[in-house]
Amino acid sequence: MLVVKADTVLVLRRGHPPKRGFLDIPGGFIDAHEGIEAAARRELREETGLSVGRVEFLGFYWDRYYLRGFGYFPTMNFYFLARWRSGIPSAADDAASSEWVPLARLGKTGGRPAWKHMARVYRDLKRRLGAR
Repeated sequence: MLVVKADTVLVLRRGHPPKRGFLDIPGGFIDAHEGIEAAARRELREETGLSVGRVEFLGFYWDRYYLRGFGYFPTMNFYFLARWRSGIPSAADDAASSEWVPLARLGKTGGRPAWKHMARVYRDLKRRLGAR
């Protein structure tokens, strides 16, 4: 879930392998019998304590994920865009920390993105918001 607050977006620093210490976006895997949007909302709440109102679909992106004992497997990563309303994100679950990053700096400095597809997510988010 991409949460936007004014001209910033919420990013997390991963607290666990794979990619511990890399930058990430709140999210995770879908539980059995759970819808995609419901899973995105649940993961956001678990990792940051935040809840959001209306969301809009941003897109889906192919990538791969490493799971110890299984190796790499393909993933379809679905992203929703939400506007922050209230609350202070508190890193929990898989997140070691959270921060609001200016859209202009997103993907340029401050840490390495955890997944290859995140560059495309950042590009599409900036296009959607009309940012550069």
